[in-house]
Amino acid sequence: HPFQNPDLPIAERIADLLGRLTTDEKIGQLQHESPAIDRLGIPGYNWWNECLHGVGRGGIATVFPQAIGMGATFNVKLLHQVATAISDEARAKHHEAARRGDRDYYKGLTYWTPNINIVRDPRWGRGQETYGEDPWLTSRMGVAFVDAIQGNDPRYLKLVATPKHFAVHSGPEALRHEFDARATAKDMAETYLPHFKAAVQEARAESVMSAYNRTNGEPCSASPTLLQNTLRDEWGFEGHVVSDCGGVEDFHEHHGITKTPEESAALALRNGCDLCCGCVYRHLNKALEQGLVTEEDIDRAFTRVMTARMKLGMFDPAERVPYASISYDVVDCNKHRVLARLAAAESIVLLKNSDNALPLKRDIGAILVVGPNADDRDVMLGNYNGTPSRSVTPLEAIRAAVSPHTKVWYTPGCSHIAENKPWMGSDKRHFSEAAAMAERSDVIVACLGISPRIEGEQGDAYNSDAGGDRTHLDLTGMQNELLAVLLETGKPVIVVLMSGSALSVNAAHEQADAVLHSWYPGEEGGSAIADVLFGDVSPAGRLPVTFYRSVDDLPDFQNYAMENRTYRFFSGEPLYPFGFGLSYTTFKYANLQAEPEAIKAGRDVVISVDVANTGNVDGDEVVQIYLRDDEASVRVPRHKLVAFTRVHIPTGQTHRIDLVVRADHFAVIDDNGHHRFEPGTFTITAGGSQPDERSSILGAARRAIAKVRLV
Repeated sequence: HPFQNPDLPIAERIADLLGRLTTDEKIGQLQHESPAIDRLGIPGYNWWNECLHGVGRGGIATVFPQAIGMGATFNVKLLHQVATAISDEARAKHHEAARRGDRDYYKGLTYWTPNINIVRDPRWGRGQETYGEDPWLTSRMGVAFVDAIQGNDPRYLKLVATPKHFAVHSGPEALRHEFDARATAKDMAETYLPHFKAAVQEARAESVMSAYNRTNGEPCSASPTLLQNTLRDEWGFEGHVVSDCGGVEDFHEHHGITKTPEESAALALRNGCDLCCGCVYRHLNKALEQGLVTEEDIDRAFTRVMTARMKLGMFDPAERVPYASISYDVVDCNKHRVLARLAAAESIVLLKNSDNALPLKRDIGAILVVGPNADDRDVMLGNYNGTPSRSVTPLEAIRAAVSPHTKVWYTPGCSHIAENKPWMGSDKRHFSEAAAMAERSDVIVACLGISPRIEGEQGDAYNSDAGGDRTHLDLTGMQNELLAVLLETGKPVIVVLMSGSALSVNAAHEQADAVLHSWYPGEEGGSAIADVLFGDVSPAGRLPVTFYRSVDDLPDFQNYAMENRTYRFFSGEPLYPFGFGLSYTTFKYANLQAEPEAIKAGRDVVISVDVANTGNVDGDEVVQIYLRDDEASVRVPRHKLVAFTRVHIPTGQTHRIDLVVRADHFAVIDDNGHHRFEPGTFTITAGGSQPDERSSILGAARRAIAKVRLV
């Protein structure tokens, strides 16, 4: 048939296919479980796949650091490498399954990733799935991920990427099926939308997933403002929109904006939701009978979703599709394991290092590895994860790293959740053991934090006290009490944190000798932690989120206004600021130049600065450029990240770094969400952190300042 002819334009092929299908057959292809059409030789297809930080839920696959950890690398090129590896494994797994007639869940080529929502509040359980709280960092990482996932072939897509959840979606998880996120036009344009725009316009994402919630009164899966006015009319999006799973059912079951499944299906379809994850589109035939939708509505959505399958080469001979020849041997290969270890090491953020407590010596006499995260494989994997064939915990890696004569003590000390069972005793029952081991050790490595069982998606984080979210930012269970016991011994204490979000670790910051954060670091996370602890890697990760001192510093969780949220608008003193991270070496910034210094509206600015490694260790530096509008007529961020790069600088060398600050960063956003340019002065700061007082411990040498003027 013409639709099977790869030499014809896709539009002609789909037009031919439309003419051969019944209405029920077309409707079937608009559901995430699309049935086979045997009479035309079209196999069934399941659209649902995940690859947040590795091929997820589909069996053995390389598990890279959780997305928030990738955000902490501030390394766009590295994320592109990781996403390329992920898409190689995804393609190989798909074709091997298809050859065996397996077309079940998590075996397709359409991936509902990445999650590029903004972490407006650290209590949100799904913040771990994102790249952090900053729109510019998120846009750069999101574009890199989408670009690598979809490939660079001029004819075929490698996979379909699906930025989600459009829009504002950021908790509370327990209310996600019913809440209305009220956000001003200014906050929408300034915070909640720019990274989606980048993914659509720069990376040409083939798909976008709508959110469960309503945004400003409109359900996101049927929002004319979001799906038509913004996504298609303003941004020129030509792909398909898929609902979050069960999101269209929410219209009548939770939001109360429709009364029947037919009304819900019709409302979503008419307003631009082309593919339904869920069961409601089964009712489109009745909606058609009731006059709620037209055949043209169905054909429009069919054309969009089938275009994606055509671009993937699903109807073409395998030899015509370059990605179909990727060998299954790439799955879980050693090259990807090495990359996972590199990514995990680059994600680690050194938050404190008093008197050069780190790195440790390998020939130390005895070391105590303690804490609930020291030997827990599940914690390392985060959520939306695949299954590694093997993984390395911090305990295992430390045992492998130290000299043969070093004694390694181990006890979990306590669990993540305080247990007080009459027949088992309290969760302090291991404290005396931990103290005894600590007294016999030269240094203590305390592996603390939380886990994906405590924070995550609604229903997954079964130990969460708020439906997947958190009600506080403290260490859970008896971990603070355990830390106090360890500190009382007087031995050096190195705290290694794991979590997918910010923690209020005030005691660790004040009393421990060193603190580093490793997120949920993936299958090689333990190896990467040991690499940093023993100095094989000089840490250079940066915080992609603000670490607050207390949950009391935050606005109400259900308030979506950006006032006093994230580093751009927070007026208090953070524990650790966004962009912060220490190193085993030192850097000096000098000779900052902005070209031109006087700019006209719409003109990019090139920032050049000398960065010297003035320490004794080769290392990476994350060069961050921040902009402050000194004379704005409307509310603007205190300062905002506008460019960054990660660069390796050997000791004693100086690199001249050139970065471009795009013209639109110099625009203000008014209360109507419109961009406009105002004459005035801007302060540009180049440094290894953001320009705030908390970051000043890095030293004045690690920052340079210039002024530019918009005329």
